[in-house]
Amino acid sequence: MTEQELDNVAYVREVHDKGLAFDLGTMSRRRMLTLIGGAGAAVMVTGTLIGTAGPAAAALEEIESETAGPYPADGSNGIDVRTESGIVRSDIRSSFGTSTATAEGIPLTFSITVVDLADAPIVGAAVYAWHCDRDGNYSLYSTGITGENYLRGIQETDSTGTVTFTSIFPACYSGRWPHIHFEVYSSLANATSGAGPIVKTSQIAIPEEVADLVYATDGYSRSVTNLSQVSLATDNVFGDDSAARELATVTGGVEAGFVARLTAAVDPSGTEESGGTPPSGAPPSGAPSAPPSASASTSTAASTSPSATASTTAAAPGPQPRQRPRKKERHWWNPFTW
Repeated sequence: MTEQELDNVAYVREVHDKGLAFDLGTMSRRRMLTLIGGAGAAVMVTGTLIGTAGPAAAALEEIESETAGPYPADGSNGIDVRTESGIVRSDIRSSFGTSTATAEGIPLTFSITVVDLADAPIVGAAVYAWHCDRDGNYSLYSTGITGENYLRGIQETDSTGTVTFTSIFPACYSGRWPHIHFEVYSSLANATSGAGPIVKTSQIAIPEEVADLVYATDGYSRSVTNLSQVSLATDNVFGDDSAARELATVTGGVEAGFVARLTAAVDPSGTEESGGTPPSGAPPSGAPSAPPSASASTSTAASTSPSATASTTAAAPGPQPRQRPRKKERHWWNPFTW
């Protein structure tokens, strides 16, 4: 026999019949999996469960990039509330500065946890969030509330990558599923400077069963009809995947209020363009109109607010440059894309 063969014989004699536990402990992982049935198998050895480990966690899918709509107040169409003193706050129900008006509605606390594509929390990032009031109007833009800045705020992510805002439940206005807009920045300084790049622009979708409960209460009557005319599958923002990565998890009730949570996976090195071409003419007001016809060439009748009845005519903009492709083109003149 060769020296190697003698060593093997000696080893076999030494370990012969020491039992299954010893055998499993000395096997290679691949050999053990073959003997006990492959991936997913497990056996009991002296009361201890030995199982196969699952596959390595795959990288998270990045949350979709969505339109900021025509009412972001992020400097992309003239108004920039991000640079104002008082915008960094968690309670966004009231205006700050020269007005202290408070938006009425069912209480909603919403949290966004920002993680990278490896599911690690991004600490020290910032999130700017905004949404419409219970009538479907946006502060700083819609007729009657251009002097208000409520339902807008910026927060810095904590040690878990989370920001939390105290707000009210948004309306469902014509042509759109109820939603909350948000922009992610790499730092609070970038979010409030007016010049920092946007890492991600996206939206939170509200679950239908929760919206039904809220819209049955006083003050939300317009939303009942609007919600009945749209679904996640037909919404022009969420419709391509029914908000697969944008649908919030919501708990709570009408009396105590609701808590909504969303985890947003982003590429920290990404950058995106902000907002869209603003409406021209009078300040936004009016209910959304139908999308422009295909024959329109230079002007389009468009709404400039989701809740009133007047409309504004403005030239349709050309395509907006994007540093990262959007799922589909969004346009300020098409209210069904807000």
